[in-house]
Amino acid sequence: MEYRTDLEGITAGMLEGFFVGWPDPPSEETHLRLLRNSSHRVIAVERESDRIVGFITAVSDGVLSAYIPLLEVLPEYQGAGIGQELVRRMFGELDHLYMIDVCCDDDVVPFYERLDMHRTNGMILRNYSRQSGN
Repeated sequence: MEYRTDLEGITAGMLEGFFVGWPDPPSEETHLRLLRNSSHRVIAVERESDRIVGFITAVSDGVLSAYIPLLEVLPEYQGAGIGQELVRRMFGELDHLYMIDVCCDDDVVPFYERLDMHRTNGMILRNYSRQSGN
């Protein structure tokens, strides 16, 4: 597995299969745009097939804080440690900051706790009519 922070040579067509279970998922073109517009990103590329199998994004002020809005691994690659490695590498990209925040569903809290994150209270606002990013 190759982990990269650049998007050189990455096309929208290489981003198929993500956002499983989303009622109105972003298109591959929107996915590429959000990767480009993120302050930081790490992608997991399977060397043999040159297929993108996972990614993580972060948005940061570059001074004190960062927020990780998205971590996805294709279903057939889950359970192989790719998600953990993506998070570890993102933590490395952001290790100069005071805080790194993630809002997540209860079922993935243990995943983040294994990576030394701590449960806290948080608030979110979702505009589901804009879920696709279009």
